[in-house]
Amino acid sequence: MIINKKLNSGIRMVLEEIPYVQSVAIGIWVKTGAVDEDEKYAGISHFIEHMMFKGTTNRSAKKIAEDIDRIGGQINAFTGKEATCYYVKAIDSNYKEAADVLIDMLTQSLLDKEEMTKERQVICEEIKMTQDAPDDLAHDTITAMIFKGNDLGKSIIGTPTSLKRITRSVMSNYFAKEYTRDNIVISVSGNFDVDEICEYFDDKFMELLPSKEEKNPAFAPYAPSYKSITKEIEQSHICLATKGIPLGDDRYYAFSILNNIMGGSMSSRFFQNIREEKGLAYSVYSMNGAFSGDGYYNIYAGVSHDKIKDAICGIREELALLDEKGISAEELDSSRAQLKAAYVFGQENVAGRMFKNGKNTILTGKISTPEEVVKGFDDVTMDDIENMKRLICDFSSYSAVVVSKKHIELKRIMKGAL
Repeated sequence: MIINKKLNSGIRMVLEEIPYVQSVAIGIWVKTGAVDEDEKYAGISHFIEHMMFKGTTNRSAKKIAEDIDRIGGQINAFTGKEATCYYVKAIDSNYKEAADVLIDMLTQSLLDKEEMTKERQVICEEIKMTQDAPDDLAHDTITAMIFKGNDLGKSIIGTPTSLKRITRSVMSNYFAKEYTRDNIVISVSGNFDVDEICEYFDDKFMELLPSKEEKNPAFAPYAPSYKSITKEIEQSHICLATKGIPLGDDRYYAFSILNNIMGGSMSSRFFQNIREEKGLAYSVYSMNGAFSGDGYYNIYAGVSHDKIKDAICGIREELALLDEKGISAEELDSSRAQLKAAYVFGQENVAGRMFKNGKNTILTGKISTPEEVVKGFDDVTMDDIENMKRLICDFSSYSAVVVSKKHIELKRIMKGAL
């Protein structure tokens, strides 16, 4: 059973007891990310996430790691477009020791200038690593293109130039404004006592400001665009994307089933056509990238440099076939079974449940029970899929990016495939 609690501090907790396990996963979710940043200081949310591990008034960076290792725990963090999460997993009897490290990081961080200088360079190396990974570069670029002019189009990691502008004062001010008690959700899954853990966390973040100032998000209408990126690589990487659906949308289950049919598994249409029948790609798939207020549908393929046009035309063929003939009852049933099984498998992972509960609570304010999720997939009909296919079948609505060893006339290829 999932329990929602609001502490006296104003912080929300989402708790899922799993009494048959011997571990606890704790995630402290902060509703801040790239969407909240001034373009001038792009990457500051991610920079802060790194700095939380660089020392507090009570612990050095090494001591943070040692205190978690001493209890056999695991600690990490990540920054997204809309939220940042700090998490730890430990044996249930050690949850307080593990949680204490997270609390110390978020309330007593030094934000030391010398450590900032070193970590700034570390992140610059991370930027280079992304630039050197052409598939990551393609995905990052297509996301920026789909949401151009919108806050979701902002970079999570920033640029070397924007990172240089982030001083300790800038970082401290941003932290104070974003890391507020009403902007935090603590997600806990595993073996624990609800009353005990709520009492433990009740007064732990009183150092933070009570509330975050609301702001108006940037918005710009979507229009398809095309980009060719040249790099010295051995394989070309293609992303085609169009607008999708947001988190919490009632059409989520139908869209998930349709995405899975098109590019979510080895039996999917894109995989069977592009890889198995045409032999054009080793990796080909599709995905639904969903955010709290928007989303996008992305198709990826990694192909030989001389097969870019063939792969794009193959993708177009499958979208046209979907538009003309729809899907079969067998495909619907198979995809439904796959997704239900994947959900059940995920429920067996304590950390996975913590992530799901925390993300859904902080971004949508709603968590579906396992029974509701299974019913959601079971209730999808052929008519639902027919309605969903209209979102992705119009090839003229797709933006495209290709990373290849030479410039590609991508717009011409995309228009020619129509």
